[in-house]
Amino acid sequence: MKTSDFTTTLLVDQSPTKVFSAINNVRGWWSVLDNYFNFTKDKNEWKGTKISFEISQKDMKTQIRFTHLGLVPEYECYGICRDSWSNYINNSLRELIITGKGQPNPKGARNAYQEGVSKIIKEQDYKTSITVTASAHEVFRSINSISKWWTENLDGSSQKLNDEFVVRFGNVHYSRQKLVEVIPDRKIVWLVTDSNLSWLKDKNEWTNTRISFEILNKDNKTQMHFTHIGLIPKIECYFDCSNAWSQYIQQSLLSLITTGKGQPDPKDGKTLI
Repeated sequence: MKTSDFTTTLLVDQSPTKVFSAINNVRGWWSVLDNYFNFTKDKNEWKGTKISFEISQKDMKTQIRFTHLGLVPEYECYGICRDSWSNYINNSLRELIITGKGQPNPKGARNAYQEGVSKIIKEQDYKTSITVTASAHEVFRSINSISKWWTENLDGSSQKLNDEFVVRFGNVHYSRQKLVEVIPDRKIVWLVTDSNLSWLKDKNEWTNTRISFEILNKDNKTQMHFTHIGLIPKIECYFDCSNAWSQYIQQSLLSLITTGKGQPDPKDGKTLI
C-alpha cells in the first residue's frame, strides 16, 4: 500500500472567510502546546513536519482539506495522532465553524478526547468517535445503511440480529459479517466470520475480529463510539485499515448522518480497504 501523509476533509455551509477565521482561532478548537509526546520513543516526532489547511468551494459549500505533511504510517505516533486530528478537525473545528464553540484542550487539563486517547494507547484496539446533533435513532439507522457510507458492493442484509452481509472492494478486500449484538438505538456489533485481504501475508487477518458501534446521549448530543476489536498495531493491516476506518467513520458516516448523503465506495470503484 502507498505511504502517504495523513489527510482528512470537512464540508460545511459557512463561507470561506468564516472557515479561514475559525482555523486561525487555534485556541478555539485545538490548543497551543509545546510539541512533546510522552507516549513515543522519539518525543519530538512532529518537528520538521508541516500542517496544511486548503479551503475551496464545492457544490455550493466550503471544503477544508487538512493535511499533516510528514505524518505517515511509519511514525510511531501515526495511529494516535491521526485519530486525534480526525477528532479535532471533524468535531471540534467543525463545531467552532458551525456553532461558534469548539472543543479545545482545556488549559492545564485533559479534555474528554485526550482521556480517550490514553485509553486507546493502553487498550490497543482501533477506536474513533463522532458527535452529532442527530438523534440516537437516526445514528442507528445510518449505521445500518452500510451501502450508503461504507461500500455499495454489499450482498445480504444488515438490519437485525443474525443478519449476514458480504462486502467487496475490488479484488483487494472481501469480508463476511454477522450481526451478533443489536440493541436498537444503542449498540451494534458485527462478527467478521470470513475475510480475504489480498495484500496481506495473513489474508484472513480480519476473521474473528469484531466491529462495534456504541451510541449514547451526552450534553444534548449523540455520540457514536466505533471500535474494531482485534485491529491492533501489531498486525500488518493496522495502519492501512485504521486509516481507512477513520475516513469512513469521520467523513462518510458523519456526512450520511448530518446531510443524508455519505461517501461509500461505488460499485467497481476505487477502494480504501
